[in-house]
Amino acid sequence: MSVKLVASLALMLSATSVAAAPPASGLGGTWRNKADSVRIRIAKCGSGMCGTVIQASEKAKADAAAGGTEQLVGTRLFEDMERDQDGLWYGQVYVPDIAQSFEGTIEQVDRDTLVGTGCLFAGIGCKTQTWRRVR
Repeated sequence: MSVKLVASLALMLSATSVAAAPPASGLGGTWRNKADSVRIRIAKCGSGMCGTVIQASEKAKADAAAGGTEQLVGTRLFEDMERDQDGLWYGQVYVPDIAQSFEGTIEQVDRDTLVGTGCLFAGIGCKTQTWRRVR
């Protein structure tokens, strides 16, 4: 077999394996809450995904500070989110207005919409928040 043929086959095989690789998480990117008072960047961290505040309005910062979160920008709102077989992402959800973390989920409704849910205890006292992708 010629060197040229071997190189061509190797190139084709590597292109095929790249194309067959699973797609990257659709969660990655920048997201905003409904009021656009907080923006987060979701990216890989550890074995899961995390959502960190990258921008916040003065009111959002003041509300967080009043609740005990001194520095809102840089705070992780979603931490150690791992995708389960049901398609939901499970992990910790931090609520800056009360400075507490809860077990929660992220559901990617479509390419540009996330719904984050955090519950006080076993599905009781739950709160949801919709996030939209920033383009």
